[in-house]
Amino acid sequence: MGAGERRNSCSVQYRRPFGCAVLSIADLLTGETKDDLILKVYMCNTESEWYQIHENIIKKLNARYNLTGSNAGLAVSLQLLHGDIEQIRREYSSVFTHGVSITRKLGFSNIIMPGTGEMRNDLYITIERGEFEKGGKSVARNVEVTMYIIDSNGQNLKDFISFGSGEPPANEFHSFVLYHNNSPRWSELLKLPIPVDKFRGAHIRFEFRHCSTKEKGEKKLFGFSFVPLMQEDGRTLPDGTHELIVHKCEENTNLQDSSRYLRLPFSKASLLGTNNQAIKATKESFWITSFLCSTKLTQNGDMLDLLKWRTHPDKITGCLSKIKEIDGSEIVKFLQDTLDTLFGILDENSQKYGSKVFDSLVHIINLLQDSKFHHFKPVMDTYIESHFAGALAYRDLIKVLKWYVDRITEAERQEHIQEVLKAQEYIFKYIVQSRRLFSLATGGQNEEEFRCCIQELLMSVRFFLSQESKGSGALSQSQAVFLSSFPAVYSELLKLFDVREVANLVHDTLGSLPTIMHVDDSLQAVKLQCIGKTVESQLYTNPDSRYILLPVVLHHLHMHLQEQKDLIMCARILSNIFCLIKKNSSEKSVLEEIDVIVTSLLDILLRTILEITSRPQPSGSAMRLQFQDVTGEFVACLLSLLRQMTDRHYQQLLDGFSTKEELRDFLLQIFTVFRILIRPEMFPKDWTVMRLVANNVIITTVLYLSDALRKNFLSENFDYKIWDSYFYLAVIFINQLCLQLEMFTPSKKKKVLEKYGDMRVTMGCEIFSMWQNLGEHKLHFIPALIGPFLEVTLIPQPDLRNVMIPIFHDMMDWEQRRSGNFKQVEAKLIDKLDSLMSEGKGDETYRELFNSIIPLFGPYPSLLKKIERETWRESGVSLIATVTRLMERLLDYRDCMKMGEVDGKKIGCTVSLLNFYKTELNKEEMYIRYIHKLYDLHLKAQNFTEAAYTLLLYDELLEWSDRPLREFLTYPMQTEWQRKEYLHLTIIQNFDRGKCWENGIILCRKIAEQYESYYDYRNLSKMRMMEASLYDKIMDQQRLEPEFFRVGFYGKKFPFFLRNKEFVCRGHDYERLEAFQQRMLNEFPHAIAMQHANQPDETIFQAEAQYLQIYAVTPIPESQEVLQREGIPDNIKSFYKVNHIWRFRYDRPFHKGTKDKENEFKSLWVERTSLILVQSLPGISRWFEVEKREVVEMSPLENAIEVLENKNQQLKTLISQCQTRQMQNINPLTMCLNGVIDAAVNGGVSRYQEAFFVKEYILNHPEDGEKITRLRELMLEQAQILEFGLAVHEKFVPQDMRPLHKKLVDQFFVMKSSLGIQEFSACIQASPVHFPNGSPRVCRNSAPASMSPDGARVIPRRSPLSYPAVNRYSSSSLSSQASAEVSNITGQSESSDEVFNMQRMLFNHIGDGPLPRSDPNLSAPDKASPARHGTSVSPSPAGRSPMKGSMQSFTPSPVEYHSSGLISNSPVLSGSYSSGISSLSRCSTSETSGFENPVNEQTVSMSTYSVPEEPVRKESKTPPPYSVYERNMRRPAPLPHSLSIPVTSEPPALPPKPLLARSTNLENGSRRTEQVPRPRPLPRKVSQL
Repeated sequence: MGAGERRNSCSVQYRRPFGCAVLSIADLLTGETKDDLILKVYMCNTESEWYQIHENIIKKLNARYNLTGSNAGLAVSLQLLHGDIEQIRREYSSVFTHGVSITRKLGFSNIIMPGTGEMRNDLYITIERGEFEKGGKSVARNVEVTMYIIDSNGQNLKDFISFGSGEPPANEFHSFVLYHNNSPRWSELLKLPIPVDKFRGAHIRFEFRHCSTKEKGEKKLFGFSFVPLMQEDGRTLPDGTHELIVHKCEENTNLQDSSRYLRLPFSKASLLGTNNQAIKATKESFWITSFLCSTKLTQNGDMLDLLKWRTHPDKITGCLSKIKEIDGSEIVKFLQDTLDTLFGILDENSQKYGSKVFDSLVHIINLLQDSKFHHFKPVMDTYIESHFAGALAYRDLIKVLKWYVDRITEAERQEHIQEVLKAQEYIFKYIVQSRRLFSLATGGQNEEEFRCCIQELLMSVRFFLSQESKGSGALSQSQAVFLSSFPAVYSELLKLFDVREVANLVHDTLGSLPTIMHVDDSLQAVKLQCIGKTVESQLYTNPDSRYILLPVVLHHLHMHLQEQKDLIMCARILSNIFCLIKKNSSEKSVLEEIDVIVTSLLDILLRTILEITSRPQPSGSAMRLQFQDVTGEFVACLLSLLRQMTDRHYQQLLDGFSTKEELRDFLLQIFTVFRILIRPEMFPKDWTVMRLVANNVIITTVLYLSDALRKNFLSENFDYKIWDSYFYLAVIFINQLCLQLEMFTPSKKKKVLEKYGDMRVTMGCEIFSMWQNLGEHKLHFIPALIGPFLEVTLIPQPDLRNVMIPIFHDMMDWEQRRSGNFKQVEAKLIDKLDSLMSEGKGDETYRELFNSIIPLFGPYPSLLKKIERETWRESGVSLIATVTRLMERLLDYRDCMKMGEVDGKKIGCTVSLLNFYKTELNKEEMYIRYIHKLYDLHLKAQNFTEAAYTLLLYDELLEWSDRPLREFLTYPMQTEWQRKEYLHLTIIQNFDRGKCWENGIILCRKIAEQYESYYDYRNLSKMRMMEASLYDKIMDQQRLEPEFFRVGFYGKKFPFFLRNKEFVCRGHDYERLEAFQQRMLNEFPHAIAMQHANQPDETIFQAEAQYLQIYAVTPIPESQEVLQREGIPDNIKSFYKVNHIWRFRYDRPFHKGTKDKENEFKSLWVERTSLILVQSLPGISRWFEVEKREVVEMSPLENAIEVLENKNQQLKTLISQCQTRQMQNINPLTMCLNGVIDAAVNGGVSRYQEAFFVKEYILNHPEDGEKITRLRELMLEQAQILEFGLAVHEKFVPQDMRPLHKKLVDQFFVMKSSLGIQEFSACIQASPVHFPNGSPRVCRNSAPASMSPDGARVIPRRSPLSYPAVNRYSSSSLSSQASAEVSNITGQSESSDEVFNMQRMLFNHIGDGPLPRSDPNLSAPDKASPARHGTSVSPSPAGRSPMKGSMQSFTPSPVEYHSSGLISNSPVLSGSYSSGISSLSRCSTSETSGFENPVNEQTVSMSTYSVPEEPVRKESKTPPPYSVYERNMRRPAPLPHSLSIPVTSEPPALPPKPLLARSTNLENGSRRTEQVPRPRPLPRKVSQL
């Protein structure tokens, strides 16, 4: 109840507005959901707007409604079901067990189905609104409407009022009540499913009551309205809104007797012609809306008049004229009755009504073409077959139809004529059925007359079809309308005529069509559709009629294909034609049909396929799909045609060409089409059977056509183009993926061979046969066919290879005859081999086929055997050898490239191939291509230094010139200068990323010179800044020095470029030996790691396995000038220690003779192996092959000398770093001093004394006198260094380490006593000299007087192989095996792990800087040459005489020590800091200088372990193209052309460059050795890339 209403408990029930919920199902129609949806319930703010609340909610007019409550709502579950009602009943039977209601559409569906399925008689009544008076009350009424259905007898019809779907039917209806509203709006919809038989005489009565709100709750009747359901003429209540009259009545009026009020008017519309003023004056009205959905009742009066034509004969003409105005749904409801009426009228008076009835029939027939009434066609068909009785109708129908056709060409407006032509199918159905009824009734009378009528009708049709449209397109539209429905007539004519007769009629009719193609395109499309329907018709399936129709069908197809129009339809027609031929292939008539098709269509079919496959692909996916479909259909048609052609057909085809030009064009065309059919994309990937069928058809056709090729295009008629096309087709045919049987499973391969054989071999034999027929014309195809034929031979099919490889011999023979050599054959062979094998083709057997002497399958010997019989045998065998070696490398390259990650194997393989192209083949373009492939591999692996060296190879081939270069690889078209500039910048960038800044600086200077010469100061400035930044990086950034590892690859299972060779590899940052070894084993997972360093024997070399031998090696710097100079920071020196290295060393300790258990040093020898590489590291690869091995043995005495030299050098370095405060703490110096002094006290150095200073050793080894002297000098020198070191240590030692320092001082005196040293002055002839800076120094090249009596020695005496140790920052140490071995030999207590851990702890405390050095036995100072004087290192008072009491300064030379690091990377370094002698491990880690020291004349020759004086690199050897620096053992190597800067006599404008000495040294160097200019790596070509 609303506001102001009384709430009572009366028993009277009212319907009142409460709430409304709305749910949109639009989103649910897109998917399926079973989740519950919550519908919120809303109520109106104003009750009078209740009728439109749902609209307000949908439109979201929030001001007009609000929520009923927070929890009010409905949970609804929805599910979308697909299919018609019967299908849903079957598939979702469980749904219908719960009383599901089925709701029909409000009105008819879009498609009306005939029969009982759509039988409906539903009247929909909407109670809209009312207008009522107050009725003498002060307030408005509370109006309730009650509705009843009353039949003709005045009785209530029960259960025919439906409130909604699923609700039970009711006898009466009560509307809801709006509070105090005289203008209520309800908008309540009701369905009244009243049966048809109850409709006549029935009416609806509406009673209006006022519902009181008093206690009694009474409902007082105050008026009523009514409306009849059917009018007197039989029409039902028209659809629409009706304003009904409200008749007033008393509260107790009895309305049971309906006859009392039915005489009254019911609506305001019915009052228009009356004078009832009382009723007119009433202001009260009631509105309803009615809508009838009935398949049996009509509201149309014209329809009723037509059906009742016999009642009103005078209205027939009017009714027939109005039939077009009647709604279609009304006509189809009474279709059978309407048709009976029409033909009844025709029988009544055909003369008068014939044309009108014909027009009405046409209208009804065309009405059924509408999609809404399409399903009523079967109703009409049923009517024709079962109910139609117009036996005489055919005459009038033919007559009127011919009359229309005859006037087509003259009529201006053709719309009605086109309607007639559109209906011709059913008109012919009526004609044929009428004639059949007439024949049955009369026994076949007037048969000839009927035939003549049909003939005349079709003659008129042919005449109108043959006319060309002039100006307007109305005629062509009429022709199109006729053609679109004409094929449907065939089946009707066959009911009365013979097949051949009908075929001839159709042939003549279709043949009358104009052949001009420039007419209206829409007509052409319809014409083709007519042809298509003809081919699909029953008439065409008969062989007799097909042979008659085929020529006219092919004629029109040919025209369309020639114009390339309507290809989709053409393809469909062709497909149907060939389907019928295939089905009837056993009949003789098929051969004749094939003849006709070949003559008419083969040529145009080939052209069509060429045309559609050469078009650009459309962009839209739908268009692309359509394009592919039509291609597939044409291809299938062509294959079907060729497949059914016999020898006779091919012969007739080839004989049919009048000239050779026509035959040539045809052959070129069909070869091109075959090449298209072979394309991989022509068929889907998994269509193997279709591909095999296509290939079978192709090879069969090619075998037929090859005869025509031989007969017509050889000798004087030779045509290169057609022969080339033939060979090209044959090659790509053989190379198809779908024919490579090796890739099939055994069962699949067996089935293919059984059905088709190996088509590759068949085609290969055909190639060989055709090649042999060419004779001297073979020269036209050399070298063009070398590549294609080579590709064929790479297929692993023995028979095919044996057939094809002799062709190469023939090519070489003919080329030799023509030009005296076969360079063209060789060049083409090599180029094609590279590209083909890179694609993954070829195998080991193929290599053997070229080179092996093993007998091969078939009648052909190997190529090598054939060549050996020729006069040009030598060059031929050389070519085969070259090709075989190339194949070895290409096969390795292909196998390596199959792997995922970039590894050393890929890079090494690429380097091997790159070198082969340059050194052996001189193939410049291939060389450059592989340079860039290698460059890409390095970038991917982040080998930036190697990438820079690689790109430098290409840079060296270019000059600073303006010569234009073509576009190549990723380079655009540009000048040579621009490309070289780009390469320089790229190389500099990679050197920068690889921290190889010194090389980048040199390139910066080179490109800066170019900018300066062109006055390009902007870029010059940038380049100088870049150069400066590289200098900053050298000084500011730390570089890890890489480890180097020697790797031996032994066994036959390795690739050719690795097999039984040894390499030195530059390791990655932080990579230790164990990590490197694991990486190599991962790259070669089948390899076995050898556990010793000895050279393997022959059995290992020849084993069918893979053996890896890996150990670390020490680099020997080539250039020593920078390393020997004092004052250079280690940041700079570190570059020269590990760059441009040719030599590496490995030491192996062993005992010769009987081992002295008390003193092992007596018999401890060292085997020193020097490895010389083919190229320096780093280079274009991280590893290079060892070119030469040198093995020497060092005696125990030489070993002892080297150990002491190394330890002294280490001490000097640490002392110098401590003095210059390069150390952050003093721990490294403390540990080193402690290690040396403590070991010496406990017998370290005394072991050397016991071993080498005893009388017995001196007598037995008189040749070692000088070495013994040198050993004693070093021992005394070590004591001097230790004393000075202790003085420096005392200055910097922290307080908490003072006790340790005191202990060291005490132990040092004990050590001196053990050496027999009391005062240094007693042992040293030279007086110490004190320099102002307080740093004791000696002359750089000072030497002991005892070893150089004349005082002129410049360099201290060394063994030719004894090099100062290089102690540097390192990322690896020795393997545990080597550590154990050394530990066992030397008897050291520390393990390698302990040493390594200690080294790691000290790593961060090590600084750089020069170290003071003294020699105990220096001669007195020479006034003329003060730089050669020796000094004492004891800290003497400053007040001594400058000549006698003070120390001369000395500059430590890098010849004697290299750097300040404590950690060495030798594979056998595992000793501690505990001994001045250290152990063998320390001895074996010492690095040599790159110099050979001059030997004193008195020195005993030690040839057993000396290095040859001459440089290892011979002058005659071609320098490698990828080394930045030349190698020379005696001097710093001159830079190559790519990096060197010419030395000028003028002072340089820029600071000195790395690797180049000062001007004086350069001058001296130039006097000693002349720089040999480096030859260019490749010859210059005009085609230079």
